[in-house]
Amino acid sequence: MYEALASFAQTWGLLFFFAVFLGVLVYALWPRNAEKFDAAARMPLNDDAPPIEDGKKDETHV
Repeated sequence: MYEALASFAQTWGLLFFFAVFLGVLVYALWPRNAEKFDAAARMPLNDDAPPIEDGKKDETHV
């Protein structure tokens, strides 16, 4: 019983995770999503956020 269950889980688990991987890859490389991901990649470089004063901890991002 264990061997049959383990074989089933190994085979179908591999296929399931491979399908999820392909789905994530297609989503990430889809041309419609490029602008969204480019904006997210530039986010750390934006100077729109106010500077944090020395000695004070930013409580909003805890």
